[in-house]
Amino acid sequence: MRYGPALVRKAARYLRNSDDAIDLVHGLFVDLLAGPEHLVTLPYLYRAVTNRCLNLIRDRRGRARLLEREQPALVPPSRLGDQARVIGLDLLGHLGERLDDGQLEVLVCRYLDEMTQDEIAEHLGVSRKTVGKRLARAHEVLAELERASGGGVA
Repeated sequence: MRYGPALVRKAARYLRNSDDAIDLVHGLFVDLLAGPEHLVTLPYLYRAVTNRCLNLIRDRRGRARLLEREQPALVPPSRLGDQARVIGLDLLGHLGERLDDGQLEVLVCRYLDEMTQDEIAEHLGVSRKTVGKRLARAHEVLAELERASGGGVA
């Protein structure tokens, strides 16, 4: 449509992101095509883009507040083995720096997805013994992290 570039520029000024602006304008045009036919004027399009931008900005703020408030509940911590250690996203990040992809994948399957070693072996297409070895390596790295931090890793 001939008004597209102007509408994208207007949306980009509000959103400060050209990709979001393009998506917003495309969404507007899709909605116009799907709706009942009526005369669409340039002022109408400008008003529609402004309203959609403001709604998107409000939605982002609300979503950010909700995530900030609910973040601890979104990813519950999990017990690491029989020990009282708890593995959460922070500890997983530290472990991810020291483990290879296979070991990290087994760790996530075991303690965040709460899969058994047999389920992990089937899921990854490896033997149960391989799963056990990868978990043992993860436990070694965890012990190293605890020693390095004076036992305060959790």
